[in-house]
Amino acid sequence: MIVPLADLRAQYRSLKDEIDAATVAVIESSCFIDGHNVDSLEVQIATACGASHGIAVASGTDALVLSLVACGISRGDEVITTPFTFGATTEAIALVGAVPVYVDVDGCTFNLNTAQIESKITGKTRALLPVDLFGQMTDRKILADIAARHNLRLINDSAQAIGALQNSEKIAHTGDTTTLSFYPTKNLGAYGDGGMVLTNNEEVAGMLTTLRGHGQTAYGYHEYIGYCSRLDSLQAAILKVKLNHLADWNEKRRKNADAYNALLAETARNKTELQLPRQEPGNYHVYHQYTIRHPRRSEMQAFLKHNGIDTKIFYPLPMHLQNAYAYLNYHAGDFPIAEQVANEVLSLPIHPELTESQIEYVAEKVREFCNQ
Repeated sequence: MIVPLADLRAQYRSLKDEIDAATVAVIESSCFIDGHNVDSLEVQIATACGASHGIAVASGTDALVLSLVACGISRGDEVITTPFTFGATTEAIALVGAVPVYVDVDGCTFNLNTAQIESKITGKTRALLPVDLFGQMTDRKILADIAARHNLRLINDSAQAIGALQNSEKIAHTGDTTTLSFYPTKNLGAYGDGGMVLTNNEEVAGMLTTLRGHGQTAYGYHEYIGYCSRLDSLQAAILKVKLNHLADWNEKRRKNADAYNALLAETARNKTELQLPRQEPGNYHVYHQYTIRHPRRSEMQAFLKHNGIDTKIFYPLPMHLQNAYAYLNYHAGDFPIAEQVANEVLSLPIHPELTESQIEYVAEKVREFCNQ
């Protein structure tokens, strides 16, 4: 049996008529930049995520960069974030001239260990930039309390967590901004790059709108040095079609995760090297990834590949050990949990197009490996 990590062809086939009609309508309108598709998508996603404003941009990375700039983060400022995530988070901080300051992660949720944040705050700290990794929100109340106590900006990287909840609150309920990515394999994915910044701050929203359009306050009048960062109308139209299905897809991911948990629970109890992902109380985890841990991760990945199962390592090297950020002068051992999980994590197929038999097959092969 072949089990892909993602199956975008199957997803397209299930929506083909809707997607095709939406793209043809954009082409016939000849409105390829901005326009009603972008405007309405911003409103719909902002509402779905608990924000007053949505500002569509060209990518999730741009969403982070523009958020930092709109929140006044600049050269020499320190931004506290996680070393265990995709590179865009650290990259965005560096691109605005700020300094990434890392905090170790929790080994079960993979999110920032919020208990360690305040020990890293200095006179130069200006913002917190947590990541809702793999689809589960970091503790928003603790983050908001720390930010308020120390007069810091709170920028939530929710690229992997659209649709997630925490104590019934949506991802953009708390914070100065919340960023999204519409990379094709995300829970809500475009057919190319795309992103959005969500905010409840009208001033920040206005600044973001200005920045994404070359810093113009009106056509030909440049108030700021800005960016060319627009979400094109074709992508917006596709995302509007997909947004109608997001809740069902997220629920299917959760059911798939429950199935894995049930099928692998006994093995995890008896073979303690296998660790399953943990959903924190009060969280509605949307499982962008279903990520397990095993000390013989590379062997397990090879075994699963041999049996037709596609997996991926998110992420193989923490950011503080990347060559690009050697100038920060971090070393191996500085963040031991992040380093350990980077050596042990493996993401199994979790996409909503998975069949019951595929899930059972993947679990069977994981059990077979663990019992060797």
